[in-house]
Amino acid sequence: MSIRRKKETTGVNVGTSSLLLVFVVMCLVSFATLATVSARADQKLNDKVTVRTAAYYDACNQAEDKLADIDNTLKNLYDTGVNSDDYFAQAGQNIDFAIPVSDVQTLDVSVKVNYPANKGDTFYTVTRWKLETTGTLVEEEKQTLNLLF
Repeated sequence: MSIRRKKETTGVNVGTSSLLLVFVVMCLVSFATLATVSARADQKLNDKVTVRTAAYYDACNQAEDKLADIDNTLKNLYDTGVNSDDYFAQAGQNIDFAIPVSDVQTLDVSVKVNYPANKGDTFYTVTRWKLETTGTLVEEEKQTLNLLF
């Protein structure tokens, strides 16, 4: 007489491992898609910031050139030997100018004119150097999430 024993299986079924593999692959694809979309958005933002920063520094360079012209003009006026009243009558007390940075922003600069008491004193003092927004910064671009499908 032989007694047959029923075999007991305690291992993992093939179906369970397949489901786990499908779940892991789906998670990896989802994370990869999110990483790609995030990287594209960061790249677009970086490009916009780069353009705006370059425009701001171009405007700063133009303002510095204008300040150099003002300095030369005031020096030439001072070198003519006029007294302080005539100096301020010709030069004015303040000089204001604006340099466009973009369609909606300008760099506003204000300068107070000085009459140098000593030879090494400055001809002007910058009293304002400010980036002003003259319009709205909101872009009219349609904001949608680009999917890979």
